[in-house]
Amino acid sequence: MTQRVFLKLVVLIIVVVGVSTIGLDLLIRHNWASLPKDVLAASGISLLIGTIIALIGARSVSRRLRRIMAFAQEISAGNFSARLPQSGGDEIAAVAASLDKTARQLEINFRNLENGRQQLETLLNSMDDAVVAVSANHDVVWFNGAMKRLATASISVGTPFIRTVRDPDFLRVVGDALDHRAVQNAVLVSVLPGRTFSMTAAPLPDGGAVCVLRDVTEMARVERTRRDFIANVSHELRTPLTSLLGYTETLLDETPDSKAREFLEIMRRNAQRMSRLTEDLLTLARVESGEDALQLAPVPAHDLLRDAQIAFSDLAKGRGLAIDIADSSDIQVVADRDAIHQVFANLIDNALKYASASRKIEIGAKEKQGRAEFYVRDFGPGISSEHLPRLFERFYRVDKARSREAGGTGLGLAIVKHIVLNHGGEIGVSSDLGHGCVFWFRLPLHSARDNQQQLQPASASTRHRTAT
Repeated sequence: MTQRVFLKLVVLIIVVVGVSTIGLDLLIRHNWASLPKDVLAASGISLLIGTIIALIGARSVSRRLRRIMAFAQEISAGNFSARLPQSGGDEIAAVAASLDKTARQLEINFRNLENGRQQLETLLNSMDDAVVAVSANHDVVWFNGAMKRLATASISVGTPFIRTVRDPDFLRVVGDALDHRAVQNAVLVSVLPGRTFSMTAAPLPDGGAVCVLRDVTEMARVERTRRDFIANVSHELRTPLTSLLGYTETLLDETPDSKAREFLEIMRRNAQRMSRLTEDLLTLARVESGEDALQLAPVPAHDLLRDAQIAFSDLAKGRGLAIDIADSSDIQVVADRDAIHQVFANLIDNALKYASASRKIEIGAKEKQGRAEFYVRDFGPGISSEHLPRLFERFYRVDKARSREAGGTGLGLAIVKHIVLNHGGEIGVSSDLGHGCVFWFRLPLHSARDNQQQLQPASASTRHRTAT
């Protein structure tokens, strides 16, 4: 179409130039006064007719262009149902047809978008979870019905978020999501009295954030009941088990009958195993609930490694193994020294049980991903990959028969996991069959900024979030 317009303009220019040239030539060749009157009359009539035709053509083109402009204004105003009827086969008609086709396609696209938006809004309003979107300026952009019921004040689009929700933890998590552009999680206990909410705040591409709150009050109550039940049962079992173990050992010392001693030895071993199980259950319950507050302080990583090596070197020698510090660092971590010693105790004890065929166990620490990574490496048979995701679950055993024979309770790694999580760290394991396992955990590094702030253990909300 562009080429056709260009060609028409070229032809029009050529005609105008040609006519002008002929007219000038006539005026030059003949005197104006000597021209016949009929020629002048014909020229005047021709000029009048040409002017009228030009005016009619210009008005027609102007009218068609005004219709196109009016159509474009309606489209820009959001009226995608507007249509532009066209007639003729020239370039203006082709442009009008293209614009009309574009409007029809836009109407279809926006109708689909509106249907999708309405479906999403209906879905979010039907959720029990509260959902609210906040702009980069901390104003409410959108909310569902559950959030409207949860808000402490009247909530509307454009209202500053701080006027809608007064809970400081809620505002802090939203602020972190907006400032750091990263997903933030927390457990809130003060949004509504007596209710517990699990919250997730995720950044949006436009600079805002969307927040989802789920009422987990019942789940928290069930978890608390389970934990209290285990703690109470374990506590009640300690006394009779201690008595049973004491009487069994006394009878072993005073009974000469070999058959009776065999039975008493079986009783003693099982009583010891039950005693270890109850102690581990109590420890796990205390760690999960945060009953034992962590005494956080800056500790050199090398000191933690050295303490573990000294404490378990004799036990390792008794099994024909050595504990070597493979990597050491003078970086400092924020940790409870006694709690981390318990972590090393469980990991090294686990390595001693399952790596008896090797000659050494390696421990170490290095800086990785902005944290201090500690590890315990054994050179035993290793663990199959299908078991790795479940190793830190309560009572999970790779080889149940061997675990019972070694005296394990199946709770050591679960205790380790919760202690590390309470420090705000993370834990994991890697294994290569036939070449051993590496259990690692990462702890926050100590910085100069920590000297100006009171060191606090990971909040109960963080522990609950990560553990679950």
